[in-house]
Amino acid sequence: MALNFNQYATEGNTFLKNYTKEMNLGDNRDKAGRILSSILHALRDIIPIAESLQLIAQFPMFLKAVYVNGWTIKKERPKIKQMADFIDLVRKHDGPAAINDFEYSDEVAEQYIDTTFILLRQYISLGELQDIRDGLPKDLKSMIYSNIMF
Repeated sequence: MALNFNQYATEGNTFLKNYTKEMNLGDNRDKAGRILSSILHALRDIIPIAESLQLIAQFPMFLKAVYVNGWTIKKERPKIKQMADFIDLVRKHDGPAAINDFEYSDEVAEQYIDTTFILLRQYISLGELQDIRDGLPKDLKSMIYSNIMF
């Protein structure tokens, strides 16, 4: 197996450039990267480990790296039942930058989450999206819209 690090970097930079554009962040790729990372890290905190492994099996290398960066497997997951709780968890993963990244607005945060899942759809099978959606609490299922499933 060849390790094509330059190819991974090129793919990652292309994705981040498009992600930044779709998130309406101008040229602020650092902010886009923090937002992407915090959303993925919050997701991995609330879905079962087996589901995380199935998800990252479908990711290209650059997204796998973002997803697993700093991951420590915990037996107990946070009790996240509502979107406001998930947004708080996302902000926690973003750290001090969250104040500026999410503009003190749950609406902005929710739009970032929605856009992230729409863009990740290109890498995730419909079956995996459905599995993740099925495992979420009722009030979080909207993160994965049924209209991006098909």
